[in-house]
Amino acid sequence: MLKCRDVTRLYSESRDRPLTLRERLSLRMHILWCDGCRNFGKQMRFLSDAMHRFAKGDGDKRQD
Repeated sequence: MLKCRDVTRLYSESRDRPLTLRERLSLRMHILWCDGCRNFGKQMRFLSDAMHRFAKGDGDKRQD
């Protein structure tokens, strides 16, 4: 069973390379019972999506 430290490492690595089947299954098993890691994954996806939108220039055009 993965520890939270391993899960955060896999979440980070998944942005750079595809995870193996074993890694994906281990990750899913862990986040079934760990709210902290599930939230960390959501935050990683949110930040990644926001950075991609910002890089494309799709961000908010507000002027403060």
